[in-house]
Amino acid sequence: MSEEIFDVVDENDVVVGQAPRGEVHRRDLRHRAVHVLIFNHRDEVFLQQRSLSKDNWPGVWDSSSSGHLDSGEGYDDCCIREVREELGLSLAEVPERLLRLEATPDTGWEFCWVYRCAHEGPFVLQPSEVRGGGWFPPEVVTDWIARRPGDFASAFRVLWGRLME
Repeated sequence: MSEEIFDVVDENDVVVGQAPRGEVHRRDLRHRAVHVLIFNHRDEVFLQQRSLSKDNWPGVWDSSSSGHLDSGEGYDDCCIREVREELGLSLAEVPERLLRLEATPDTGWEFCWVYRCAHEGPFVLQPSEVRGGGWFPPEVVTDWIARRPGDFASAFRVLWGRLME
């Protein structure tokens, strides 16, 4: 399989070119991603533990689903695609947009839209992307991040902090 191609964007999230995934990450070029938070009826959030084969943040906890936009892809389309690929969940509509993160070192130079949807599971986890997962009350996640921040992907820590404000 050939390496993914991402849109490279400027400080205003305007496309200025394209580059392979490895180059984008190696050179800290601004690019685009989505994060999806899935909550159940008990208001617990499903978090995934990233596959150990991931190039960035292997084995740590992250959003329910997350991923990069392919070149030419929109945020909403990526949201639907990533949830289907990682969790086996086909969404009938685009979930609610919660917040937007700026591209900074803490987000891996990714402009991110964060979405929220409701689902009870179960999910069909994609082994190449997701090592495992679980449901957690928000206060448990907040306490866990405070005690062991290294257990979580950097962008997730940023978005969780914004969400809890």
